[in-house]
Amino acid sequence: MAGGRPLKWQSVEQLEKAFDKYFEETPREEWTMTGLCIVCDMDYHTLINYSKKDGFFQPIKKAKIKVHNEYEKDLRRKGRSGDIFALKNFGWKDKQELEQTTRKIEIKDDLPDEVE
Repeated sequence: MAGGRPLKWQSVEQLEKAFDKYFEETPREEWTMTGLCIVCDMDYHTLINYSKKDGFFQPIKKAKIKVHNEYEKDLRRKGRSGDIFALKNFGWKDKQELEQTTRKIEIKDDLPDEVE
């Protein structure tokens, strides 16, 4: 028997309806991940946990991308640091990361020990 509270959203369709309602009733410039969570009556970590359940990943990913897209467009239009902060919290990076690997090279000395 599984423990814990019963799921708030029993089906993907129910959750998608909540997402659709949020995106239809909320002006684009006010879309946030927190706002999306509020309309779904859950916190961000619970939303992420739902994305691990069968069928829920794709609709949650799509909703997240819609919110991220609005922050990105705002950043291009206005260049505000708040948009940068939000995008970084979504895992975006503004630095370049380089990975360097080294190989051990063995040099064999085939010369005789004594040179005449």
